[in-house]
Amino acid sequence: MTPDPQQLVLNLPHRSALGLEDFLVSGSNGTAIELIDGAVAWPNGAALVVGPVGSGKSHLAHVWRAKTQAVRLIAAEASEAAVQEAAAKRAVVVEDLDQGIADEAALFHLLNMARQGKALVLFTSQQAPGDLAIELADLRSRVRALPIAQIAPPDEALLQAVLVKLFLDRQLAVEPDVIGYLVVRMERSMAAANEIAAEVDRLGLAMRRRITKQLAQTALKNLENRRTGS
Repeated sequence: MTPDPQQLVLNLPHRSALGLEDFLVSGSNGTAIELIDGAVAWPNGAALVVGPVGSGKSHLAHVWRAKTQAVRLIAAEASEAAVQEAAAKRAVVVEDLDQGIADEAALFHLLNMARQGKALVLFTSQQAPGDLAIELADLRSRVRALPIAQIAPPDEALLQAVLVKLFLDRQLAVEPDVIGYLVVRMERSMAAANEIAAEVDRLGLAMRRRITKQLAQTALKNLENRRTGS
């Protein structure tokens, strides 16, 4: 019996839902939710969310932007002019402090405006303040004094919910036993969940098969082979 021919799969981008109702809350990210919900009470008008790649920092920042009409800046691209223009909107998200800061003096001025009640500022970073490479002493001390919410690696319950959501976003029907199979074998991170959902989707389309444990096993093996180069 010859194997089923694989269907051609177009590598089209997948759009994730980014609304508040799509942000799944658990013990690993509950503190971050509480932090942005209490923005008006932030000491000196600014706060920092810290978490690994794919942990939900950008999703959370997107939710806060929608709530406050904040302007989004990338730290590595934020000039003095961009900071001043953004601050005029009175709410600013500055993402990826760990990827470098284009103008440290500009961010220090932004924190001064926040301190004076002229703006609310939410920062995101993969690294804790003490690990950030900031040369300007005044900015370094201000960032280290920010209230911080750490997003921890997701627990098993959150990973299950995330996988269900990711598969639903892709219009895939996946049985609970397949979700359970993946959760106990995958790396415990949001980035891994996204990779697995994408690979399962790709295999399901290519092989024209429903999503089973066997297909999930193949997806995990493919991802592992890519990581190890085998």
